[in-house]
Amino acid sequence: MNMMSNTRSLATGQRSLGPANPVYPLLPALLSGCPGTSDEAMQYPLEVAYDYASASHVSFKKGSGWKNWQEILPPLHPKMTMPVGSTPMVDVSAVAPQRFRERGVYVKDESRNPTWSHKDRLNTFTVSAALYEGAKTIIVASSGNHGVSAAAMASRSGLNCIVLTMPEVSPAFRDMILGYGAFPVFLPAEDRWPAMRLLQGIAGTYPVSNLTTVHTGHPWGPEGYKTIAYEILADLDGLVPAAVVVPTGYGEMLYGIYKGFNEARLLGHIDRIPQLVSVEPAARGPLYHAIRNGLPATTVDAGPTIQSGTATTVNGYRSVVAIRESKGIPLLVDDEAARAAHRTMARQGLWHEFSSSAAFAALEDIPAFENDGAVVVMGCSTGLKEPPGSMQVSVAKADLPSLRAYLKYEYGFDL
Repeated sequence: MNMMSNTRSLATGQRSLGPANPVYPLLPALLSGCPGTSDEAMQYPLEVAYDYASASHVSFKKGSGWKNWQEILPPLHPKMTMPVGSTPMVDVSAVAPQRFRERGVYVKDESRNPTWSHKDRLNTFTVSAALYEGAKTIIVASSGNHGVSAAAMASRSGLNCIVLTMPEVSPAFRDMILGYGAFPVFLPAEDRWPAMRLLQGIAGTYPVSNLTTVHTGHPWGPEGYKTIAYEILADLDGLVPAAVVVPTGYGEMLYGIYKGFNEARLLGHIDRIPQLVSVEPAARGPLYHAIRNGLPATTVDAGPTIQSGTATTVNGYRSVVAIRESKGIPLLVDDEAARAAHRTMARQGLWHEFSSSAAFAALEDIPAFENDGAVVVMGCSTGLKEPPGSMQVSVAKADLPSLRAYLKYEYGFDL
């Protein structure tokens, strides 16, 4: 199939983020990092390059959407028909730190995506690449959102999906993966990547998650996250926010958001990019430590944390680039602060995972931003997917005095 026959994409190749930025053909996707600049110690990711000079239909005005951004996105396979994105920005200024309220604080609610997380944006394009490369079965190593999203996108496009996950995965994740018709394989965490490399050798299989020690991921994946930046600009009618606060694991979303704003700047639609704030669990935080120590990537111990969505032990180089180029702020948030913010967000009608709530908590640690404008906090996924805890409940009686007494005793609520 001619990739460009059904799309206006101006994608030209894969550009390495390694030294000298060598460029390779658009496909096949280079899934083990840049072959020209990577070595055993450091693997550099790739991104999609575009002919920006030929872009003529791009708009970030109020009301613009994915149809306006096709030129600066990878080619979308005709079988990729699931509507993704267009998620709302919810005003939470009233409960934000006082110093930020007048400028406006908004949560970009990614739980409104088809599988309730931001990963649908990434998998829109990784699965598209798999289809263009003739895959029959995609493989993903995931403890949660990535696997669920890949399963859904694969099923809708007619592909099989194997999800390499762990026995302790949340029942919600397990049930969604099975419900989408995918095949979960339960393995010890450290065995998932050796298993994926073995399966990769079978004809027709195609990995859509990371294969390298230093996270590089699929080159097309972060391109889907650029649409977050585009949507923010459209929602603000072309105005640039002061900052975007991003729960950060490997940093693919962080980089995609940076790249989206940077493209809008390169194309002359805006004159600056917002500061990016990366938020990681205090018990881990590889990006925070990499930047503090001047490293392109580092590995940290797997400290316990409830922030499972961002509980990585190694960062990707993309995240370092995003923070450096946006004059960003790397932050750590402990679980206590994440729990408190989780309660605050719930009172605003937003039930997100703890790692998303941690991003709102991070605002308390930021005295100011360099520029005027709104603050956007990324809400990545619904809290309904979090692993459940056992819960002992008191049973009420169905008469009015008992119901009143129950509410008073359990919750301090007088009816």
